[in-house]
Amino acid sequence: MSSPHKSGFVSIVGKPNVGKSSLMNKLVGENLSIITSKAQTTRHRIMGILNGEDFQIVYSDTPGMLEPKYDLHEAMMTFVKISLEDADLVLFIVELGEKYDEQLHASLKNLTSPIVLIINKIDLAKGSQVKDKIEYWKGLIPAAEIVPVSALSGENLDTLLPVIKKYLPEHPAYYPKEDLTDRSERFFAAEMIREKIFTNYDQEIPYSSEVGIESFKDEEKILKIRATIYVERDSQKGILIGKGGSSLKKLGIEARKSLEDFFGKHVFLETHVKVADNWRKHRLKLKHFGYLE
Repeated sequence: MSSPHKSGFVSIVGKPNVGKSSLMNKLVGENLSIITSKAQTTRHRIMGILNGEDFQIVYSDTPGMLEPKYDLHEAMMTFVKISLEDADLVLFIVELGEKYDEQLHASLKNLTSPIVLIINKIDLAKGSQVKDKIEYWKGLIPAAEIVPVSALSGENLDTLLPVIKKYLPEHPAYYPKEDLTDRSERFFAAEMIREKIFTNYDQEIPYSSEVGIESFKDEEKILKIRATIYVERDSQKGILIGKGGSSLKKLGIEARKSLEDFFGKHVFLETHVKVADNWRKHRLKLKHFGYLE
């Protein structure tokens, strides 16, 4: 007799830069979420689907929990709130040296879904630090289980899947079994270009930038993409383009390589830079970029 089929929504939440995107990519086995060393790289809720014979796990990678400063932050925190509300299981991630934050962590106390607390970055642990941290969090977060892992090295990740499956409800698959994500190819193209902005520029440039895909033509031997990078001010446009267009050219070369690896074919990428004044504070512009309904 075959075991019953389990399906559920598993939301990955935590503060910025604790390793949420790295963890989801490892769990799904594909680089769906962009990863950089800068906080707030993830802006949207990105679903990654892991399928097995008797299960389907729909992971949600979410923006890092923070106190909003702009309308953009408000929209990002709405993604977190929604993903917590419809989760069958919450994976709450803290990094090794993290301390309890009453303001940010209080929302976890009202959840009806079970929480699995994940202590990430255990590859950096010394002595009894992992054991000590498990004891520290036990009394602070109402977690059903605590699992220490390293999303970077993969240490102890094999213990996580059985734990997750244990808390999933019996349910048919929500998505076709061949699906890997609910997001479009255009979305991933924009995210890969945005990732290169984060890795190539400093200070406010990554946070002030947004990428729009103007055209996406998938031909037999080549994928033709035209993208517009939006910034908030003229001075940022100048920095992004660089002297004689050198910075934008470097960005384009790196983004094209990532796109070719992801889509498995040759890519022709055309990029332009435009100014969208203070787009992070304008609800209409946020709507245009897909942050608001």
